Amino acid sequence: MTTQIELASKVASSFYQLHIDIKHRRHSNYWLRGGRGSTKSSFVSIEIVLGMMKDPEANAVVIRKVAATLRDSVYDQYLWAIDVLGVESYWKDSVSPMTLTYIPTGQQIRFKGADKPRKIKSQKFRHGYIKFKHYEEVDEFLSFAEIRSVNQSLNRGGSNIITFYTYNPPASVNSWVNQTTEHEKLRDDTLVHSSDYLSVPREWLGNEFIADAEQLKIDNPKAYAHEYMGEVTGTGAEVFDNIVQRRITDEEIQLFDNIKRGLDFGFASDPLAYIEVYFDLTRHRLYIFNEIYQVGLKNRNAVELIKKLNPENKQFPGDSASPGTIAEYRDMGVNIVGARKGPGSRDQGYKWLQDLREIVIDPVRCPNAAREFSSYELERDANGNLKAEYPDGNDHAMDATRYALESIIRKGGFKPWK
Repeated sequence: MTTQIELASKVASSFYQLHIDIKHRRHSNYWLRGGRGSTKSSFVSIEIVLGMMKDPEANAVVIRKVAATLRDSVYDQYLWAIDVLGVESYWKDSVSPMTLTYIPTGQQIRFKGADKPRKIKSQKFRHGYIKFKHYEEVDEFLSFAEIRSVNQSLNRGGSNIITFYTYNPPASVNSWVNQTTEHEKLRDDTLVHSSDYLSVPREWLGNEFIADAEQLKIDNPKAYAHEYMGEVTGTGAEVFDNIVQRRITDEEIQLFDNIKRGLDFGFASDPLAYIEVYFDLTRHRLYIFNEIYQVGLKNRNAVELIKKLNPENKQFPGDSASPGTIAEYRDMGVNIVGARKGPGSRDQGYKWLQDLREIVIDPVRCPNAAREFSSYELERDANGNLKAEYPDGNDHAMDATRYALESIIRKGGFKPWK
């Protein structure tokens, strides 16, 4: 069996602490993002092969979006792991069905494509349970809902299940996998790990790989950062590049001495969005820490929810395009006034928000505000050029935010820090 010292010579140094984390079962979900040559998939294949040989109850399922891509990618990757660990005499390989079997116990690694979901959901093993799941090239999936559906079927019959997600992050912040990673990393049972080729021994990658990477670093630093360093560099269309998603603690909120509120009414399929924020004038930093965000919410129910968040009934602005609704809210005891909208007020508000040093959003308390702000992008014309105007739609929490801050924005409350 491979010892700890021997294992260190088979994985890149950036994964040493991650191996210890897995060994001590500190997390259940591992999102491994990285650039080209980071060897993240190699690390996972080694972990799963070793993990199965140590646990006679453990089986594994390795999944890619399209079944046809399995043979020349993850299947060969796991054969490599078995060879590099020097345990090939203990394993039997088969391509029909595509499996790797640990001969002493009959445990299996099965390779499945998510384009055939029924075959994934009907997994039965002669012995043990699915302890390991590995989703390779996660960004190939259409959404996290696809993966969640598979997980709901496979997360049965055992304890200490470990799921690995490996991928090269798409450049766009708006990508579902980048959005999901930001949300999932806040879970106590989840760890997000980043890696790149710089921690990998040069001889593993080869001189040509290194030369190509270094040349791209000179020719196009942004492309280098994305492709080789695994950074989410953006597409250039993002409106807000100052978003910070993190937990905002109760202790921080207790120090917020001038909370602002705003409301964007829902119409038809559009959601109602109520937002609570705090603006730190000294640091040019905005905190978004409370939201109500719901489609089809009746006015009386919305009023009840708002009163809970605003028990002192502090006055706040709402969308003045609906004066009748504002009057109805006031009749039900909410201290709301119409926002002072005018020509160019939307553009002025968004530009003001862009000039802030940071917009700190709590993605647990305010998941919809976090999604809207971080994914808001300019549209492109038929030639691929960015349009100058801000797009309309999917901006309800954003509009509620600028209503909340209108008194500061109209006064030019500070000089932009940039």
